[in-house]
Amino acid sequence: MTARLPDTEAGDRHTRAQISPLLRLLIATQLAFNIGFFAVLPFLAEHLGQAIGMAGWLVGFVLGLRTFSQQGLFVVGGALADRYGVRPVVLAGCALRIAGFTWLGFAGRTWSVVGAVLLIGFAAALFSPAVESEVARQAVVHEWEGGSRTRVLALFTVAGQAGAFVGPLIGALLLAVDYRTVCLGGAAVFVLVLAGHALLLPQHIPGRRRVRVRGGLRPLLRNRSFLALCCAYGAWLLAYNQLYLALPAEVERVTGSQTALAWLFALSSVLVVTAQLPVTRWVGERLAPRRAMAAGLLLVSGGFAVVAAAPGQGLLPAAGFVVLLTLGQMLVAPAARAWVPDLAEDGRLGLYTGALSSVSGLIVLAGSSATGALLGSGLPRSVPWLVLAAVPLVAVALVPRQTAASSSAAPAAAPSAASV
Repeated sequence: MTARLPDTEAGDRHTRAQISPLLRLLIATQLAFNIGFFAVLPFLAEHLGQAIGMAGWLVGFVLGLRTFSQQGLFVVGGALADRYGVRPVVLAGCALRIAGFTWLGFAGRTWSVVGAVLLIGFAAALFSPAVESEVARQAVVHEWEGGSRTRVLALFTVAGQAGAFVGPLIGALLLAVDYRTVCLGGAAVFVLVLAGHALLLPQHIPGRRRVRVRGGLRPLLRNRSFLALCCAYGAWLLAYNQLYLALPAEVERVTGSQTALAWLFALSSVLVVTAQLPVTRWVGERLAPRRAMAAGLLLVSGGFAVVAAAPGQGLLPAAGFVVLLTLGQMLVAPAARAWVPDLAEDGRLGLYTGALSSVSGLIVLAGSSATGALLGSGLPRSVPWLVLAAVPLVAVALVPRQTAASSSAAPAAAPSAASV
């Protein structure tokens, strides 16, 4: 293993050197998006409860509205990117995010907070699927030029995770002034993003065609392989969201407080930033997307099983859960994202990218409600964790068997001379 290290490091440097300026911009975009967003979001619940005086159920409702206005409407943003191109949708989303953060900083009543939060969520529903679909398309082009599709998407994941790690640190520093300063600081990040993209993001991206496709969502809803991928991805996302639901309950049970959560979240972020690219490189040399997703889901299932099977061990089972869940994420997320261009119709990659998030978001919404009821049911401690361990196991059977592009998807996967 040691003897091969210089070669693999050289391979990573070669991959990064091959990345086009546009792809570098999009990856940097994900970093900036998450820095601005996570500078504000982690402190929102406390602000709503303490400064504005909302009841706990209302705080949860507002946070749920933000998730719905974002994930649930990804399919809309993706369709708009297909129709009008990446640049106008990204710029519009950045402008709305600036307005939303600024509004939130000055919002003092419930209706005003709700309006700001909905605007913040809808902004992401515009720019995120536009950026993600273009990254996926560029990754396919990169693969045609001798690169690795999954490695490009892994770089995108690392950039996002780094932003999620840095953002709360910046937000905590700004919070020393007040929450309004936090919101305005987040808005300032998006002002910089908006200015940078207005200058650097091409009006016409070579190879991306804007098309009008008849039939609406019917072809997507008839695409069984894609819907199966959405369900499997949604099951993984439901499991991943237990970092915010089941894990805090377990940490509270073991330690009597949630102080240790910050360290466990940091552990997850550090693992992704340091290990995502080596894991993706190793997997890419050995496993097809279907097997990579299946292996990742099995790791996630094992994480839940560790907590269920190891009572009385303090925080060690929780740390094992975080490690296995994060390793599973490293396999599932890049593989699923890399698979979408092979299943999408020509010219509708934005729609399919958005639909992947929207469908999985609905699965998480329904599954999280059931999980919350299960955790509060009074059943023995191990039962909810065993039930959660079964979810990714079932998802393994849902992973589609189709790995090659269909005839309708092939043109979207190949580089084209046509411009937007």
